[in-house]
Amino acid sequence: MEIDNKAIGQRIREERENLGLSREEFAEIIELSDYYVGQLERGERQMSLPVLVKVANCLHVSLDYLIFGKTANDAYYVHDVRNIYEACDSDKDMEINSLLNKCSPKELELVKKLIKTILPYIGKN
Repeated sequence: MEIDNKAIGQRIREERENLGLSREEFAEIIELSDYYVGQLERGERQMSLPVLVKVANCLHVSLDYLIFGKTANDAYYVHDVRNIYEACDSDKDMEINSLLNKCSPKELELVKKLIKTILPYIGKN
């Protein structure tokens, strides 16, 4: 099986954009140059395994998804979380739901941007 660097790069770009990160912000988080990230996103370079793992962790996707475009269990890597709180039943989840229900549309957009900004940093140590 041949590795399709252009497809991998396209998935990286799509997931980065889903998180609301600029190429420069993403590059800073994964400690690479934005020029190198641009080459990866255009499929001009093949990354090492440590870089691939760093990228996948930052984007919160599996290596399977980045390399092949699908996962062994896609349910664990779905980014479309519409109505997620309607299905929650724990007290903590209900508290989050309650807080979000009190937000204006403008405040919800700010919360979403904040979450997208901090997600790549969670577990980074």
